[in-house]
Amino acid sequence: MDCIDLFAGAGGFSTGAAMAGARVLWAANHWPAAVHWHAANHPATVHACQDLQQADFHDAPAHDLLLASPACQGHSRARGADKPHHDAQRATAWAVVACAEVHRPFVVVVENVAEFASWTLYPAWCAAMHALGYALAPLVLDTADHGVPQHRRRLFIVATRSKHPVDLRLPRRAHASASKVLDFSAGRWSAIDKPGRSAKTLARIAAGRQRFGARFVAPFYGSGSGETGRSLERPIGTLTTKARWALIDGARMRMVLASEGRELMGFPADYKLPASEPQAWHLLGNAVSPVVACDLIEALRAAA
Repeated sequence: MDCIDLFAGAGGFSTGAAMAGARVLWAANHWPAAVHWHAANHPATVHACQDLQQADFHDAPAHDLLLASPACQGHSRARGADKPHHDAQRATAWAVVACAEVHRPFVVVVENVAEFASWTLYPAWCAAMHALGYALAPLVLDTADHGVPQHRRRLFIVATRSKHPVDLRLPRRAHASASKVLDFSAGRWSAIDKPGRSAKTLARIAAGRQRFGARFVAPFYGSGSGETGRSLERPIGTLTTKARWALIDGARMRMVLASEGRELMGFPADYKLPASEPQAWHLLGNAVSPVVACDLIEALRAAA
């Protein structure tokens, strides 16, 4: 099975496709850093760095499977108040329609936040795909149900050139605990009770100690798991484009590392990431879990 990857980012979709035995012929993204790291991990893939809303998709090779993760920021509940740039971000989904019109692959799989289905133009987007001959099967999947140690609910729209939507049989694996990934001997730790520490952070940690003891994770930014943190014996909460989860160990704490985030997303341990923690987190937080992508593609192959 030959595929291409639009809005390829860190390469989660591409990695999952490779795990499922597919060949990733071509990948594109507008951010040079994302293209660089995707190429570092997928050297056999041809790469394009461009605004896909302006792309001529005749330049992309013929393929059986189109993978795409258009911008989610304009749809996510975390975006805050609507801003002018959100319109442009939401519009990236139309690039999928443009590419499908040119190549008409048998399968298109689109990933986004679940709120994508609440977009005002979502019915029009679906109508455009229907007009191209695609039947749509939307699925909301949690990475934790695929054995990845992270709760991450995402919408996957599986479009097939068939009379009826495809019925996929996806595996449901046992949840994995974050404790299997987080390394208490790694990273730079600091004292929890130090001058300048936020009162809200201290209150959250105190509540977490009452529930979970000396070791747990807590959201350092945002509300995350309420005000009490989260047990290490369950999957971690959703990873974002910033290092927002803090690891608590008695009187000390540190942020979860991008190298740990790689495994919490389901990437291989040897997957190359930038040395810069902020840049690595930006890539990881926007990524598709490779394990979920692999499961989807294998289920598609079984249903064919």
